[in-house]
Amino acid sequence: MQAMASCLPGQTSMVASPLPASFSGLKMTDSLPSSLKFLEQPFGNLRGPSWGGTRSFKSNKTRVLVVRNQGTDVAEMKASVDGVPLVVPRQQYCSSVHKTVRRKTSTVMVGNVAIGSEHPIRVQTMTTTDTKDVRGTVEQVMRVADRGADLVRITVQGRKEADACFEIKNSLVKNGYDIPLVADIHFAPPVALRVAECFDKIRVNPGNFADRRAQFEILEYTEEDYQQELEHIEKVFTPLVEKCKKYGRAMRIGTNHGSLSDRIMSYYGDSPRGMVESAFEFARICRKLDFHNFVFSMKASNPVVMVQAYRLLVAEMYVQGWDYPLHLGVTEAGEGEDGRMKSAIGIGTLLQDGLGDTIRVSLTEPPEEEIDPCRRLANLGMQASHLERGVVPFEEKHRHYFDFQRRTGQLPVQKEGEEVDYRGVLHRDGSVLMSVSLEYLKKPDVLYKSLATKMVVGMPFKDLATVDTILLRELPPVDDIAARLAVKRLIDISVGVLTPLSEQLIKPLPHAMVIVTLKELSSAAHKLLPSGTRLAITLRGDESYKDLDILKHVEATMILLNVSTDDKVSRVHSSRRLFDYLQENKLDFPVIHHLEFPVGIRRDDLVIAAGSEAGALLVDGLGDGILLEAPDYDIEFLRTTSFGLLQGCRMRNTKTEYVSCPSCGRTLFDLQEISAEIREKTAHLPGVAIAIMGCIVNGPGEMADADFGYVGGAPGKIDLYVGKTVVKRGIQMDQATDALIQLIKDNGRWVDPPAEE
Repeated sequence: MQAMASCLPGQTSMVASPLPASFSGLKMTDSLPSSLKFLEQPFGNLRGPSWGGTRSFKSNKTRVLVVRNQGTDVAEMKASVDGVPLVVPRQQYCSSVHKTVRRKTSTVMVGNVAIGSEHPIRVQTMTTTDTKDVRGTVEQVMRVADRGADLVRITVQGRKEADACFEIKNSLVKNGYDIPLVADIHFAPPVALRVAECFDKIRVNPGNFADRRAQFEILEYTEEDYQQELEHIEKVFTPLVEKCKKYGRAMRIGTNHGSLSDRIMSYYGDSPRGMVESAFEFARICRKLDFHNFVFSMKASNPVVMVQAYRLLVAEMYVQGWDYPLHLGVTEAGEGEDGRMKSAIGIGTLLQDGLGDTIRVSLTEPPEEEIDPCRRLANLGMQASHLERGVVPFEEKHRHYFDFQRRTGQLPVQKEGEEVDYRGVLHRDGSVLMSVSLEYLKKPDVLYKSLATKMVVGMPFKDLATVDTILLRELPPVDDIAARLAVKRLIDISVGVLTPLSEQLIKPLPHAMVIVTLKELSSAAHKLLPSGTRLAITLRGDESYKDLDILKHVEATMILLNVSTDDKVSRVHSSRRLFDYLQENKLDFPVIHHLEFPVGIRRDDLVIAAGSEAGALLVDGLGDGILLEAPDYDIEFLRTTSFGLLQGCRMRNTKTEYVSCPSCGRTLFDLQEISAEIREKTAHLPGVAIAIMGCIVNGPGEMADADFGYVGGAPGKIDLYVGKTVVKRGIQMDQATDALIQLIKDNGRWVDPPAEE
């Protein structure tokens, strides 16, 4: 094959290096599969959308970079000139990029419940009882079934728990419950074989089913060594596959970002690429044995990693021609609105692209509390795919599907002659805007507190989580001196003020930024404003490219993207279309996602909608901030929800980050009680991430995202971690929280809680 000079539309120049002779079944004379497009990839960074991924082998003491394809095809990738980018495929990961079309899958039967694209999105949860407590487990299963769960997962860590599973199943049948049960297996192939005789589905974790527990060591393999490891996996895994075939059981090959094996991490890093390859090793064995009644999952506590992993998994399945269903979940999401927001970001993003056939919202709460948000997300996904919500077809050229690359808008710079500092009206890591009514201006102290300013001698000052800009849909009368003084004090500390053009023309407010529509720009109505007035342009997202072309000739501080959605219009797809237009035309306006919610919306619906719609864009690096408006809710709730959304999308960090597991039968302490205790004492540490894990199964690995870890090591005993390294073992429970605080202090990350004025 000759060197290709192919590039994506919109790329003006590209020097291509030789492609490998074969990939994913492509013959020398074949044309490229329709699912593959090409993009630039700097040499040396080939983890991402590639031909099955990269691996490093030791060969004659020399490390070489290779790309492994379907089957045994291996080709070395070399740059023809140092620094010259290689051509790698841009793979399809969903059925449509301009509307929600549910990905077609096979049907997997779990007991009497069918999973797949021809069936409703299924809802599931997991018990938190000790599995040996048969009565307690049965009662909890019945409660979640009554709340609407379609499947229930139960941890089965040993022989005694496996024996109890037979009693659990029989008791449920006697009580008239035929809800399918899923056995959660880690480290214990013999236990999986035993429980497959009574449960409907077996979840295996490829990271620890046959591999040893990860020690986070970098291992070196020859190709022969690696092949021997694969043969070992096949030997251990085959009996379970055969038993599932015999009994008609289903299986979930469930990769977890926190429990990849050392072998996988040595080859692929702690990455989405490694997660996919780990699952594919097990899937290939299933297929070899003609077993197809399985689903995949790619869970992570980081929603950005989770989304990338699922997309990469589906892209690889498209290339392979596989159609297995997907179970979606953000693991260790936490509790309350933070947990719901993280889950909405990860699960909602994928549902908007038509991906996902069964879901779980993992919360550090009783399992019954997971059902409602889970059902709301499932309904969102089903409705979007049923209506095929989207936007007019367009060619998407610039979004990065498999790795996070943020499109950063040009932040405001100070102009000569400006009397106030506009540089603080937007934040580089993501901005929070808030709508403020005239009623709030009557009580400045309440307003300043709601905006999270720091009060010093009665005057407001910006703090870490202060709102960046406020929206005044109605300006106070010119003669309302008190209200205007309240606004001026915000402007003086670089809090921006937005107001509509009509308001500014009638009741001008010094230094306000003025919102204009495209129609007002076209009619030159904005020229009635004083020279130098800063503009914010509001867009609906469905404008024609011809109408948008006026943006090439104006100067604006920001764009407010307020998509006018209906039953057929999708905020996510409309926004992607606009961002593609902006990037294609090299327009670097900051874009704020503006979501307006109706009167009467439920709190959980607001959180889930914000995470699913705005979060789906922010995880792709599309957007510079958020403006949530809901007349039923106060500024405090909308502000904390907005900052939680930005932090969940790994943008702006304004509070302590918790990676908290949802508890299960393995948990060695009261997770909800301990989690609340730790949060109460450490919630004032923005920039610090703390993992609270009930046991060691996902502990050290899941703490890749955490600075410190509090992990159940034995009954009544806690192990403390710094990163993935255990530093203290066997601490008594009643001393463990104080020991964690001391550990944070010893590492220079502690600050005392702020004293209230």
